[in-house]
Amino acid sequence: MDEAIKAKLEELRGMLQADGGDLELVSIAGKTVTLKLRGACGCCPHAASTLKHGIERALRESVDPEITVVRSL
Repeated sequence: MDEAIKAKLEELRGMLQADGGDLELVSIAGKTVTLKLRGACGCCPHAASTLKHGIERALRESVDPEITVVRSL
């Protein structure tokens, strides 16, 4: 499952990078994925929404419906 998560995150990075942001994978512990948002995404007021409604949703749809994404500060 870790490889599927990493592959999907690489795919999603392109969209974030197009908006001047990026993400860094901090850890995968079971079904909890910890990410750090970088660049424009790191200070964006919509960062929480990006994590939950964007990245987490995409991982749940393509990898496992029980994945949870949390933000590392």
